[in-house]
Amino acid sequence: MSAISATALLLSACESTPREEMSRWTPERLYTEAKEEAANGNYEKAVKLLERLEGRAAGSVLAQQAQIERAYYLWKSGEKAQALSTLERFIKLHPTSPALDYALYLQGLVNFNDNLGLLGSYTSQDLSERDQQASRDSYQSFKQLTDQFPQSQYSEDARLRMSYIVNSLAAYEVHVARYYLRRGAYVAAANRAQQAVQEFQRSPSTEEALVILAQSYDRLGLVELRDDTARVLKTNFPNANLNAELTGKKGPWWRPW
Repeated sequence: MSAISATALLLSACESTPREEMSRWTPERLYTEAKEEAANGNYEKAVKLLERLEGRAAGSVLAQQAQIERAYYLWKSGEKAQALSTLERFIKLHPTSPALDYALYLQGLVNFNDNLGLLGSYTSQDLSERDQQASRDSYQSFKQLTDQFPQSQYSEDARLRMSYIVNSLAAYEVHVARYYLRRGAYVAAANRAQQAVQEFQRSPSTEEALVILAQSYDRLGLVELRDDTARVLKTNFPNANLNAELTGKKGPWWRPW
């Protein structure tokens, strides 16, 4: 045998040895190794080990645990779409699993955007193009969790996040309405302000939404709608600034920016 052939054979043997060894690992060993890899920040390797475990222990509780943890590690490694796909599959296949509450919680977390309320960076772009669907999906996951498992250890945090999502989405809608109003797109401003009022009636942004709605109606010459909105505003928010004229002849009666 030539030296080159011997070297190639040796390299091939070295490469196959770890795979052969892994094929002999028990599901429990695979799970332990995956946890260790994840603890060291090697999420991609952990995902591969858990995927192998799922196939090896299909139908077992450990396989279900591996599927959920794989979704978590996919999320941590930046694979949001794959994480959501894995969770959706788990929720569909295991509706009675003891881990269903955590699966719903994790689904909400993957879609949750804790920067949603930071509106300062939105001003340089067309706000109507920003998609808030992920935050709405997050809310629905948390809602299903709290409705179906009100005593779950994850429900309290889910409720807090739901409140944050509602208030932030309302603030976003008002911010968009303000953006349109400032640019003279009064129909668009009225539509977004009305949406905020209808969907998020108890949010802190409702007062400003009514103000923008009334001001938009005023700019459009819709006097009856303007006055109706002003009455609703004054009834619900007695301290709202209604001192100036709504017609704009003496300046805006309330400036939301």
